[in-house]
Amino acid sequence: MAPLVKPALRRSWRDLNTVQFGMTPAHALTLGPMDTATGSFLDLLNGTRGLELLREEGRRMGLPDGHVDGLVRRLARAGLLDDAKGGGPAAEALRRKKEVLDRLRPDLASLSLTTSEPGEATARLAARRSLRVQVRGAGRVGAMVASLLSGAGVGDVDVRDVGRVEPWDVAPGGLPAEAVGERRDEAARRTARRFAPDRPPRHGPRSPHGEDGAGHSLVIIAPRDDVAVHAPSPSAAEPLIASGTPHLYAGVVEGTGVVGPLVLPGETSCAGCLSEGRTDRDPAWPRLVAQWRSGAARTREVRPCDLALATTVAGLAAAHALAFLDGRVPSSAGARWEVSLPGLSWHARPVWAHPACPCGAARKGEGEHPSEDEESHATMGEQRPSKEIRRKADAERLAGTWRAHV
Repeated sequence: MAPLVKPALRRSWRDLNTVQFGMTPAHALTLGPMDTATGSFLDLLNGTRGLELLREEGRRMGLPDGHVDGLVRRLARAGLLDDAKGGGPAAEALRRKKEVLDRLRPDLASLSLTTSEPGEATARLAARRSLRVQVRGAGRVGAMVASLLSGAGVGDVDVRDVGRVEPWDVAPGGLPAEAVGERRDEAARRTARRFAPDRPPRHGPRSPHGEDGAGHSLVIIAPRDDVAVHAPSPSAAEPLIASGTPHLYAGVVEGTGVVGPLVLPGETSCAGCLSEGRTDRDPAWPRLVAQWRSGAARTREVRPCDLALATTVAGLAAAHALAFLDGRVPSSAGARWEVSLPGLSWHARPVWAHPACPCGAARKGEGEHPSEDEESHATMGEQRPSKEIRRKADAERLAGTWRAHV
């Protein structure tokens, strides 16, 4: 082990014997009591020394026997310590690719904030290289999501769509101007490869479409059709449900950006649940959807998809996708995050599992959350851990370590 105090957290002294790691409320921790000699020793925990050498340095500084090991354990248990050589063989292979790792260092630093075990951040970043993600839809949102995931280190990002790139598909970070007139899916795949820190595999037009999603860690559905964004077709997702493939919806409809729900088949609500719940509240819903879809098939008008809004949606969708791929369940599971122009206030609309939907999610959470409660929502600013969760976390944290009040 090569102990490393997480450099992503700024370090400062609150008083003569209390150190604060981090600045923001989400991640800041204080550690104390801390004497001056131990505080100076923290500078040596920079990933360049093993434990034996650190013990020798501690003895030279006059620290008592066992003090160094105790400090390392204390920092590790508080989630403040990383291991510059940890993470297993995949992480070591990534470290040997210096140019690739240098591209991903900001992502690695960010992962270190949300992981607790030494070496875990590098392990998760390395694990992204073996994942397969498919993006369905190569408009302003979908092409940008594909580029973001590829640039964040996801090893295999495929894009599926039809038609050719139009001038209004062009977006920074998405399809470039020189791609106008090219096959839409090929142009999006090429753009995603361009942003990849490593050499990803190529997918050609003869590659299997994989409509059932089998073999993919995640499928992101980002249709260019705004009706499909607002009212995703349950039948289109049936192969994904049948194969147990997680999928996430994202897009823009009439000045409103949507991210979610993230569907974990059999666990969380799906497009069918969304449709059934809306029909319960508004019996006219199926009639409206049929008219919208019929109108969309007849018209060739360019639909509203503000560039800044599309970029915002793509960024949040990619963030939720990465959180899931890194082993967490983001807040889009069972909910749709929405933001509308011009107010731009994000809020979450729950999508409850519906008993009439064949996906089976309702049986998983039987008796929870009646669908008529969907209109209640929380803004992003209101999303905070419950007091019970925080009390549990505080109880498990090592004595002398606590959340900083910043």
